[in-house]
Amino acid sequence: MSDQPGPEPVPVERLRFDLPPEPGTPGQERAHRKERLAEALRLLARLGWEDGVAGHITARDPEFPDCYWVNPFGTAFGGLTPADLLLVDGEGRVLQGGRRVNELAFAVHAAVHRARPEVVSVVRVPAPYGRALAALGELLAPITPEACAFYEDHALLDEFAVAEDPARIGRALGPYKALILRNRGLLTVGGSVDAAVWWSIAAERAAQVQLIARAAGKPVPIDHRAAVATRERFGTDLAAWVSYQPLRRQPGPAGGVNIMNG
Repeated sequence: MSDQPGPEPVPVERLRFDLPPEPGTPGQERAHRKERLAEALRLLARLGWEDGVAGHITARDPEFPDCYWVNPFGTAFGGLTPADLLLVDGEGRVLQGGRRVNELAFAVHAAVHRARPEVVSVVRVPAPYGRALAALGELLAPITPEACAFYEDHALLDEFAVAEDPARIGRALGPYKALILRNRGLLTVGGSVDAAVWWSIAAERAAQVQLIARAAGKPVPIDHRAAVATRERFGTDLAAWVSYQPLRRQPGPAGGVNIMNG
């Protein structure tokens, strides 16, 4: 064997990741939520989760808790900026912004916000696999670690006619982070825009895997104890916020445009 010393080991950087920013003044927090909301809508456009006028994200105003920022009716997600967002009160009246709000869709969001005062953001987008699973009237099965984030932490509203009674959706959601609206799709909530959007993306991906696994055979579920332990580790809003950050920083498909840059 050679007496020559080997190469020096390369120092390994300590694991570091961003944490949610500390809340500032109401004005600073409002600007932050609007920025994140517009950014999330542009990301969902990149994912192809638009279908005509369907799809909304709301963010509670930090100073006026019964008022919510939302994307305007009939406007494509891809070009939205914070200046395009509407401020709408709990009765659906536009307080700021020069466009209309989708009143039926907003009524659902407002009902969820009222039922869950701690929730900052509500997401409803017409993503395909979530809608397919909703058409089956099924919950997300704990068949992957990612799906376990929703284990015993989401519900199914097993009926279709909900537009006339949006409060029923808030009641059906209960204390959970996600709700499957039969024949309609997924609704998710979070203590930040980032968390609510990540739960929407994660639920859509879990639905996709579940449908693929079912088409191939009989999925084997993760046992209860392991599913609960996995949810406790990966099912928090902090875990969702951290998981969302790499996705929101990815360059766009055309010319490397970052979704953060309007």
